[in-house]
Amino acid sequence: MLDNAHLISELQTHGMRLVDPNAGHESRRGGAGPSDHKAITIGDRTVMIPVHTAPSFDSPYMVDTPDATGAARVTCNGAEVAQVRFPTRAKFYQLTTAEGVPYSHIATLHSKDVLATTVLQTCIRYESRKKTCQFCSIGQSLAAGRTIAHKSPQQLAEVAKAAVDLDGVTHMVLTTGTPAGKDRGAKVLCESAKAIKAAVDLPLQGQCEPPEDDAWHQRMFDAGIDTLGMHLEAVTPEVRQRIMPGKASVPLEKYFSSFEAAVKIFGRGQVSTYILAGLGDSREAILEMGEKLCSMGVYPFVVPFVPISGTPLESHPAPMSDFMVSVLEPLGQMIARADIRSVDMKAGCGKCGACSALSSYEKLKVPARKVPA
Repeated sequence: MLDNAHLISELQTHGMRLVDPNAGHESRRGGAGPSDHKAITIGDRTVMIPVHTAPSFDSPYMVDTPDATGAARVTCNGAEVAQVRFPTRAKFYQLTTAEGVPYSHIATLHSKDVLATTVLQTCIRYESRKKTCQFCSIGQSLAAGRTIAHKSPQQLAEVAKAAVDLDGVTHMVLTTGTPAGKDRGAKVLCESAKAIKAAVDLPLQGQCEPPEDDAWHQRMFDAGIDTLGMHLEAVTPEVRQRIMPGKASVPLEKYFSSFEAAVKIFGRGQVSTYILAGLGDSREAILEMGEKLCSMGVYPFVVPFVPISGTPLESHPAPMSDFMVSVLEPLGQMIARADIRSVDMKAGCGKCGACSALSSYEKLKVPARKVPA
């Protein structure tokens, strides 16, 4: 059988087919960030595996119906390769607000213990096909009636408290579509974080584009945001311009200056960035960027690109698992040497780690430094 790290990369690039599509916690379609996937537990790690993508429909990996204990067999072309488990459905999904809004339309469960929400489900980049990030489906779940356009601070606080009390959620991700203002979404994240922290003691990650004014980093920290994500998505100018022409108008230099300012506020390893492998950036380009980010104290969360149905890149191939291993193995060692491991992150996507096998490669035994006699 494959070791767990390689198995995760195989499943996240190929996807999986399910004998019982209703097994475990419900899958997610559309929306911001990684999507079209379902949570399964492999060993001691819960990960998100694509189930609604073009590659997953033809995946050689099939997951049997779970038994009475929740365990299920994974086969590859008919041969057993692993045993997995399905996390159970979130209890807070059964609730609605006084206005009748389902809690699941306000925030969703990721992995097994992470709450996530897109505060603003609209984005200035998404409104124009000439500017949109080609991989993004932020508007799909809104159009399908599975979410609401703006989650109020009060709604988020109510759902966060319920998710902690009923499902043992341990941290929360607050992402947002980019609004027209110069704060790039930082203002609405501050308002949301203040309300959540007043209701429940829950570590929070905020995610937005780099604000024009670096003073927003301190404001977000003071509002209760514990870690910050500002996502590059792609690392070379050519790929950035081709894949996300609107977001590419924010130059890499602005990201680097914003990373530097944010690390001074949040601390090393508490600032992170998403990088999607498989969009055209070479292994060498991703690792070169990873090295630079690690030296700055920024966690480079590299995940395999997932071609989401209904987006311009729905037919773009997912990366090969061998390519992912060739990136994640040395990157995990870089992260370990920089001492910014995901396990030490207070909240967020990197800490969760469910969308990548990266954290499995961080368990590097760094040789002890020799002490002069």
